[in-house]
Amino acid sequence: MTLRPPVEPMLAQAVESVPGPGVLGELAFEQKFDGYRALLFTPTGPNGGFLLQTRRGSLIQDRFPDLLAASDKLPDGLVLDGELVVWDSKAGRLSFEGLQRRTAARGRRSTRALAASLPAFFIAFDVLQQDGSEVIGYPYRQRRLRLEALFALHRLAPPWTLCPMTTDLLKAQQWLESWPELSGVEGVVVKAMSQPYRPGRRDWYKLRRRNTIEAIIGAITGTVTRPQLLFLGRRDAYGDLCTIGRTAPLRTELARLVGGNVIAAEAGHPWEGLRFASAWGSRDILDVTLVRPELVAEISADTAIDRGGVFRHPVRFKRLRLDVTAEEVPLFSPGPAAATG
Repeated sequence: MTLRPPVEPMLAQAVESVPGPGVLGELAFEQKFDGYRALLFTPTGPNGGFLLQTRRGSLIQDRFPDLLAASDKLPDGLVLDGELVVWDSKAGRLSFEGLQRRTAARGRRSTRALAASLPAFFIAFDVLQQDGSEVIGYPYRQRRLRLEALFALHRLAPPWTLCPMTTDLLKAQQWLESWPELSGVEGVVVKAMSQPYRPGRRDWYKLRRRNTIEAIIGAITGTVTRPQLLFLGRRDAYGDLCTIGRTAPLRTELARLVGGNVIAAEAGHPWEGLRFASAWGSRDILDVTLVRPELVAEISADTAIDRGGVFRHPVRFKRLRLDVTAEEVPLFSPGPAAATG
């Protein structure tokens, strides 16, 4: 049976540590890049064409003429799963914001101009179909060998890239802990070598690279005595308190700790009039209480940050830093630098 879009990709659930081999058997570790999940389809007949599908099923190949131009290097009847990324040559790094610009572009002139300044790459980590035949029932071990053979046989080169994989846990830990921010690697995905590909199932595991930083608590949801979420900021060079993100829901003991120290703000809070979304990119607005921007939180955050310096995912609250004043928190800086210091 030939796969046709939309195809639900297999998904990964976030975990804090690598599952033991007793749970999954022999493990494979793949680098996770900061991009968009995408499935790639090459023609299966004379009337077919190159297709690029998002995780949610939208077709976006018209936004990526550079990938379309390079698709003649790929054999027919192929379906690949991977990560779509773009390279910002001016910044010298992968750019999630650039990827957003490319996927939102309309019109041939606009898409071609962006392709020149923000070239796209497809990082393949799985093969779902080959020569028009499904291989999703094969174990990951066999699918990976097929994928590696595909790249070798057809001498595939950028924009087609083979996702790095290892079965060495120590090497995977190096990817998490030692690779520079400019690499674009935001974590690792853990897969069982014996697993078939299960569309729509969240049976893989992902660990994100994380940094521990300090930030000022500027607002909360819930009550002052029992906060639920914390909204965080850092002051810029002019003394303005800039928002940088929010925490995941606090555990009961941590909510009590913060509630015993946080104080509702008086008039004149720097965030008066601001509205706070329930998630990055969401239009749902939360009911928040502004608090005195005096308490400092130590947080753990992953490396996914937009150009405005805001964390795209909720951060983890670790503890209050009652020994640190708000004036001692490092200054706000937009972009990836906001995750350090």
